[in-house]
Amino acid sequence: MGERKGTAKVDFLKKIEKEIQQKWDEERVFEIDASDRQNQKCKGKYFVTFPYPYMNGRLHLGHTFSLSKCEFAVGYQRLKGKSCLFPFGLHCTGMPIKACADKLKREMELYGCPPEFPDEEEEEEENSAKKEEEIVIKDKAKGKKSKAAAKAGSSKYQWGIMKSLGLSDEEVVRFSEAEYWLDYFPPLAVQDLKSMGLKVDWRRSFITTDVNPYYDAFVRWQFLTLKERNKIKFGKRYTIYSPKDGQPCMDHDRQTGEGVGPQEYTLIKMKVLDPYPTKLSGLRGKNIFLVAATLRPETMFGQTNCWVRPDMKYIGFETVTGDIFICTQRAARNMSYQGFTKDNGVVPVVKELMGEEILGALLSAPLTAYKVIYALPMLTIKEDKGTGVVTSVPSDSPDDFAALRDLKKKQALRVKYGIRDEMVLPFEPVPIIEIPGYGNLCAPFICDELKIQSQNDREKLAEAKERVYLKGFYEGVMLVDGFKGQKVQDVKKLIQKTMVDNDEAMIYMEPEKQVMSRSADECVVALCDQWYLDYGEVNWKKQASECLKHLETFCEETRRNFEATLGWLQEHACSRTYGLGSRLPWDEQWLIESLSDSTIYMAYYTVAHLLQGGNLRGQGESPLGIRAHQMSKEVWDYIFFKSAPFPKTEIPKEKLDKLKEEFEFWYPVDLRVSGKDLVPNHLSYYLYNHVAIWSDQREKWPVAVRANGHLLLNSEKMSKSTGNFLTLTQAIDKFSADGMRLALADAGDTVEDANFVEAMADAGILRLYTWVEWVKEMIANRDSLRSGPANTFNDRVFASEMNAGIMKTDQNYEKMMFKEALKTGFFEFQAAKDKYRELAIEGMHRELVFQFIEVQTLLLAPICPHLCEHIWSLLGKRDSIMRALWPTAGPVDEVLIRSSQYLMEAAHDLRLRLKNYMAPVKGKKSAKEPSQKPSHCTIYVAKSYPPWQHTTLSVLRKHYQVSGGQLPDNKVIASELNTLPELKKYMKKVMPFVAMIKENLEKNGSRVLDLELEFDERAVFMENIVYLTNSLELDHIEVKFASEAEDKIKEDCCPGKPFSIFRTEPSVSVFLVNPQPSNGHFSTKIEIRQGDNRETVIRRLMKMDRGIKDLSKVKLMRFDDPVLGPRRVPVLGKEEAEKTPILEQAIFHIDLSEHRVRLSENGLMKDIGDTIVYLVH
Repeated sequence: MGERKGTAKVDFLKKIEKEIQQKWDEERVFEIDASDRQNQKCKGKYFVTFPYPYMNGRLHLGHTFSLSKCEFAVGYQRLKGKSCLFPFGLHCTGMPIKACADKLKREMELYGCPPEFPDEEEEEEENSAKKEEEIVIKDKAKGKKSKAAAKAGSSKYQWGIMKSLGLSDEEVVRFSEAEYWLDYFPPLAVQDLKSMGLKVDWRRSFITTDVNPYYDAFVRWQFLTLKERNKIKFGKRYTIYSPKDGQPCMDHDRQTGEGVGPQEYTLIKMKVLDPYPTKLSGLRGKNIFLVAATLRPETMFGQTNCWVRPDMKYIGFETVTGDIFICTQRAARNMSYQGFTKDNGVVPVVKELMGEEILGALLSAPLTAYKVIYALPMLTIKEDKGTGVVTSVPSDSPDDFAALRDLKKKQALRVKYGIRDEMVLPFEPVPIIEIPGYGNLCAPFICDELKIQSQNDREKLAEAKERVYLKGFYEGVMLVDGFKGQKVQDVKKLIQKTMVDNDEAMIYMEPEKQVMSRSADECVVALCDQWYLDYGEVNWKKQASECLKHLETFCEETRRNFEATLGWLQEHACSRTYGLGSRLPWDEQWLIESLSDSTIYMAYYTVAHLLQGGNLRGQGESPLGIRAHQMSKEVWDYIFFKSAPFPKTEIPKEKLDKLKEEFEFWYPVDLRVSGKDLVPNHLSYYLYNHVAIWSDQREKWPVAVRANGHLLLNSEKMSKSTGNFLTLTQAIDKFSADGMRLALADAGDTVEDANFVEAMADAGILRLYTWVEWVKEMIANRDSLRSGPANTFNDRVFASEMNAGIMKTDQNYEKMMFKEALKTGFFEFQAAKDKYRELAIEGMHRELVFQFIEVQTLLLAPICPHLCEHIWSLLGKRDSIMRALWPTAGPVDEVLIRSSQYLMEAAHDLRLRLKNYMAPVKGKKSAKEPSQKPSHCTIYVAKSYPPWQHTTLSVLRKHYQVSGGQLPDNKVIASELNTLPELKKYMKKVMPFVAMIKENLEKNGSRVLDLELEFDERAVFMENIVYLTNSLELDHIEVKFASEAEDKIKEDCCPGKPFSIFRTEPSVSVFLVNPQPSNGHFSTKIEIRQGDNRETVIRRLMKMDRGIKDLSKVKLMRFDDPVLGPRRVPVLGKEEAEKTPILEQAIFHIDLSEHRVRLSENGLMKDIGDTIVYLVH
């Protein structure tokens, strides 16, 4: 983006925002209690929530985009008269904060304080040789936990990350205590959100974990209730484990790999067939499998071979079933802790071999179209990831395609590794997935596009993989039988499950990245005992599906994602031994993890303000005088369950009834908004936990979930490392709150990725500034605006367009289509005003102008509340716009609006025709000067279609009615029209006319087939003749019916398609003189034409002198002595002496031969010479 020119406009908006936020704060506009509803004319309630963000840094634009959907929805629902609640909590549960604090401690222990780190360049070189960035589709079940590594930031050292936030060394030291994070970031989040004008009741805000005793009591109640209802079980779950230490290796026990979790793979079993490779012949009689770990089980339909590395060491080991698996020692070690072997942690090796000794092995692989495939050499396989055996899908993997192509092209390479032609040459990529923009063989496509020559083009292959991998997962559509037409992301788990059930694959886990324990042991993933939520339990799953059935998802893709998740979701470990959070009430050695304490906390919002006393940690004085230790399970039961009896407690009943009243009034949650990546984890758990806790109170189940895509910044992924990144506070500083909000609304509505464009934000600032300046101008000039009846053509059009805008914008807000609401409620609404201002030659009507300002302010208020509040007060409104109601739409005359659109299209067409008329004639030597500017135009309009078009339309209408709103193929239409004798001589024109009608039919609906237009074209032109004459800078336009014209015009002119002819009428030039001193008006030359009157001459003058705004203020005069009069020196104050006013009814006559102008007035003819005087009053 180019350099910004200045910040005056954005500073103006920011100044208004500060004032408005202070006003809202003082008036406590967004604070609302259930008991307040009696003094409101309440039209129902609206309770909206956003997943509380994690408090290990400042909020960024991605958070802001998602939460803006809540914010805009609340703004709209307030205007619809509902009691609205938007609370906002802050999440601190889980490992990342604790891990970062412990990492800081360790860095200070190792490197001093402030630390002096080893030379980073050396380390980087060492590391870059070891690792290559891998693109991984996040394991859906892990959700936030799998983001732990990402949450740590991009710097190698935690100290560096903290310093990059602008903190001093002294401040960074304080972050080595986890609790300090809880003091530092939450208040900053509240401050940032307040500065964007969020409509939040901040009394209800809180932070999680056991530092907040009330929230802690609530989470403990939730888990006791789940356990009571048999939703929580104890058993084996995958965890990072140190074999040397003999225990799970949590973040604080790690030397490297903080925040790293288990990565799930599908282990594909490829059976070795006879004849066995020599090295394996001793194992005849056993089932031997090469096992490959893949992240993309859905691509197994496209396998053409498998890859092994010739110089890598492999082992064969015996599994618990007696089968032999071939893979690396490292992978086997992981498997031995996951139940693959008879004894936990023991790998029974039966064979050691090099990769080259299994090359050419004949294999049977699951799902592939090929009956047998072969093990082939690949030199780039890594030992520290996967199993050392790689399955090959050249249709969708650029690496596989490049390597297979190398083997096919290079005979010497085949000979070197003993690979026969039949093992390679017959195997072609198999189309299995269609990807938009890449076709059904994306790997060959991208390799050709990037001109990748071989498997050694590592950089290009990395780019190719990045381009197609995620796009294939999120947008790809399956082509194979059984899954045809389904999205890849919806069937991945299903295909995995099918292979596992058929014993063709297994689930295999290993750490996402290398994890070293403090005892210098490389960690594995092991199955260890843990508490888990049994989401796979049949009846619970059934209830969650029932909830989903009635849930509003706003989009089919979101519903499908939920359905797919409910299909595969099984157990979820809810306990950890490390991090921050609440403890399991019955087993306090365990902490409740972050995806489990965040599923029904929306219920806590309803009562938080009456317990916590406005303190984020819940350490303030409770407004009801209730202590945290008094919040027993029975007390929470009484608040949240309708039928629960009053508990034994010291808390007075009226106080608990007040809490119960809050919950009963606000619940259920009417809307929850989130990024689409939370559908397979947090949002699904949200449904599960609600149906478990309120199993017999369906009215408390979630009402709606709105998922949105990720936010791009200027069409690119947001990334701190590339600098393409904005925090919330940076965005507000750069664009103002309303400027940012406008661009967020415009960024996108669907589950596809949205795009925040900085140029759009800057343009938005200009629009908002221009809008408020125009409002001020209208208020200042109120009395000069036209009054009386608002009944001109353009008055009526403008009123109708306003009413249509109200209705369309209402529908868009209701559907949460905020980009569309911005379009209909601001961009198009402003365009209607601009059109009215341009067309209303007689001046805009005061009542309509102020109705427009009021309606526009209300329509835009949910998106840009600060500026709208400011304009509301400029209009003299005493109460806040936050208490105003949505405008009522009056009648909409659609025909009138269409006639106005017709006028604008006709005016545009006339301008183009005028341009063509004046363009030099093209030819070899005949290129002329541009034509003389025309002075007159005749517009012809047709009342009916020419006979040939009438006949064609009648045939199309008949087909349209018979086939229920469809037209047949052109072949069918043409064959019927060919048989009609009256169309014979017009057949060249007929089918292009049919094509035009078909195109218009798609755009404008069935009225295109009407034989007559729904409005009077001539009347529309005549109502706007002055506008057309002025805008085309012509002297005169006449409008005639085509029936009065010659045959060619009759043929070309049809209803809705006027025909125009320009011409230049002869004229005589005269001087037009203004003798008034110092008034900004000047003398000029003007053309006088036969038949001109006073008004046409003044209008001609107004086109030349833009300082004249009002025709009635101009006085035209002629000299009593046309010869000597112009020669006399004007006398100040006697501008009208020796002159006679030209009357309204006077007509000008020209004599071209003598180059003279005369004037006929009251039957007398006067010579006016070569000069006319005009005065402006």
